[in-house]
Amino acid sequence: MRRILGIALAVLLLGGVIAVVLAGGEKTPTTATKTVKGVIGSEKSEYFRDPDVVKALADKGYTVKTETSGSWAMDQLALKEFDFAFPGSSEPAPEIEAAAGVKGAQTTKPFFSPLVVIARANAAKVLADNNLAKMTGKNSGALLMGPYLKAAAEDRNWQDLSGSAAFAELTGRVYIKTTDPATSNSGALFLAATSNVANDRTVVSDQAGIDRTAPLMQKLIRVQGALEPSTDDPFRAFISGSGEPLILAYESQVASLLQQKQAPGDMVVLYPDTTVNSPHTFVPISENAKELGSLLANDPKLRELAVRHGFRPQNGVPEFTAATAAHAAYLNPELTGIRQVSAPTVKILMALAARAKG
Repeated sequence: MRRILGIALAVLLLGGVIAVVLAGGEKTPTTATKTVKGVIGSEKSEYFRDPDVVKALADKGYTVKTETSGSWAMDQLALKEFDFAFPGSSEPAPEIEAAAGVKGAQTTKPFFSPLVVIARANAAKVLADNNLAKMTGKNSGALLMGPYLKAAAEDRNWQDLSGSAAFAELTGRVYIKTTDPATSNSGALFLAATSNVANDRTVVSDQAGIDRTAPLMQKLIRVQGALEPSTDDPFRAFISGSGEPLILAYESQVASLLQQKQAPGDMVVLYPDTTVNSPHTFVPISENAKELGSLLANDPKLRELAVRHGFRPQNGVPEFTAATAAHAAYLNPELTGIRQVSAPTVKILMALAARAKG
């Protein structure tokens, strides 16, 4: 009897070993050794959720978990709960460092994305016909900030623009749907660019500059009603066929969509002729995340994946141009004809945002 039981047990054990070997062969190996948690701008959510990005990070020893926040509100969070912060531009980084108690941390700028205005084809045509925009192709062009801001200052409606009567959907005030400039990076940088143009093409740097530009900034913001916390919802609304005819977005959102071949056929991408670029800035908070920013910036696979999500790696114009070559009708890879300006200090910009919101 004992002999029979012994043979049976041996068979069961052997079967278990075989099962474990087979099951192990089906699993994807991972080398991730560090789990880090970060707070990021929502425009980077899809990048960090991408299974290929997850795997590439795991291959380098990282499991990355993220939560989203408006870039300019990150310094108000309990930052000790995070290993890193990743706002959409460099301007909020010093405030984040100070709030996290890591002032002087080695920040990294892995990639950037300029702001664009996406427009319905009919809206873009009317803007171009009235010299508020300049078309460079069927689906691309430039928003002429001087004339556009003059129209905003004069409270121009679509009905005031020549040719708009042919398009029933173009009614009411001419404005660009942005995000909350007090918390969201895109909204704040839009104010930075528009206030520069309104301030005789110079950076607003003092109270006099705020007072001089605030009335126009109020017109740009107040007409929108409720403000969105991030570019994600307005962008998705536009792509679904709803939403406003003019939406502020990141070029990365557009480039990512184009590479997925999901762009609506009537979308026109207008690059503001004066803009503030958005270098997404990695702020390490804990030792565990100290090297992650450099990895995101320099690892070839992660750079390739960043481009797939529409971002421009630092010094990566050739990479971006090559990846988006099939969609050149929408994009301006070299940013030709675009005047790039600096943003005001955080203190000045937040004061301007507060005045704009009224």
